[in-house]
Amino acid sequence: MDFGALYHFLFETFAGLGCLVGIGLVASIVACVIMERRTRKRFVDREPEEDDWSFFDDDEEEDGEEAKK
Repeated sequence: MDFGALYHFLFETFAGLGCLVGIGLVASIVACVIMERRTRKRFVDREPEEDDWSFFDDDEEEDGEEAKK
């Protein structure tokens, strides 16, 4: 497959544009998850407040609190 055919597929067809959008979404989600985990490691000493919500740890904390009640 030559570069011209690949370029035509990616930028001139609906399926190719869909692939580009999908790749962009997956790459941005992976980058966000990596940056969120690095931030959590850097700011470990910060106490969670009542208003704080977590994208990763909510299930564990809620299960423990419900078991205590």
